[in-house]
Amino acid sequence: MLWRLAVLLFGEKPEFVTVFDDQCTEIGGKVVLSCKANTKYATATWEKDGTRLVCVQGRHSIKQNDRLFVLEIQNFQEKDEGNYTLTLRNPSGDTSWSAFLQIALREWREMPRNANEMMQNLKTFKICNEEVSELRFLLHGPQGAGKSSIINTIKSIFENQQYINCAAAQAFDKSFTLKFDKYPVEQFAFYDVMGLVESQDEGMCTGDIISALKGHIKTGYKFRPGSPITEDSRFYIENPGLDSKIHCLVSVLPADKTGLITDGFLKKMRIIREEANELGIPQVVFLTRVDNGCAMTGADLSKIYRSRVIKKKMEECSVNLTVPMNCIFPVKNYHEETQLNDEINCLMLDALTHIVKWANDYLEHSSSAETK
Repeated sequence: MLWRLAVLLFGEKPEFVTVFDDQCTEIGGKVVLSCKANTKYATATWEKDGTRLVCVQGRHSIKQNDRLFVLEIQNFQEKDEGNYTLTLRNPSGDTSWSAFLQIALREWREMPRNANEMMQNLKTFKICNEEVSELRFLLHGPQGAGKSSIINTIKSIFENQQYINCAAAQAFDKSFTLKFDKYPVEQFAFYDVMGLVESQDEGMCTGDIISALKGHIKTGYKFRPGSPITEDSRFYIENPGLDSKIHCLVSVLPADKTGLITDGFLKKMRIIREEANELGIPQVVFLTRVDNGCAMTGADLSKIYRSRVIKKKMEECSVNLTVPMNCIFPVKNYHEETQLNDEINCLMLDALTHIVKWANDYLEHSSSAETK
């Protein structure tokens, strides 16, 4: 009875007819959030990050025009970034809608667009040493960072169809890779290893990764947490040549879980990087899960190089792993998509183009050193 009376007096429960989306703007820009409701008889409450919005005169303007509810923000600043929620309420009920507002930088790295050209160049790439049949890349990083998914994505791009034969872990605390596996793509070979964990006695041994870098481990070797390969193993290569060694080390880190990369992880990764430095092996970082790490990038991957969040995460990786920014590549793996996507392909192909060149440079230098 009371509900019917409320409807008669104030109309039906508020519902949104149109809503606002996540937005990005440059510093100093203007943002307008507007929603149309099914009724004008509702009280509007605006919140930012779960707290009632404190309006600043000359910068914030809240309006209602019949069934249209509007928030305008002038001279948008970094402190204005956040999640904005509009709640409409009357005695018949309430409803809410939220969106994330973010500052977009000027494009600080060019978004690659020429997928077909990059693909053709990679397929026709000539390795500098005729005695080496393939350039070899080793992917390593924490469990669930996306190492196996990178391989699936690369093979999907080259095969022009979804490839899911490389088992990928969805959880940060579990690794599906138990053996030293090789995944060939054209004249390139990608090697997957067990994920790193924080504990020194669990997960992938740093000693095994270092042995793999030096070319001492055969494909098929089963990793044993806490127990590195020994020289008497049938999977141990005593005197590896250039065709058995790794030509580029790829560290894989998840953009949305950088806060979980503790000192234990970083210590292991630094040990591996220091050994790679001693060997002269080029090293890069693939920053995965960028769509989860940044709302703007998740909504529009083409804006990845305008994202302040992604740039900040890359800078953190650069400091923590002492890797130059131009050796860090934010990428998105195929996950929920069933069709290939040009922007996903372009980001990955651009990263591949760079690491193939650097791996070949290393091979050329090493070949020259061996002939002296």
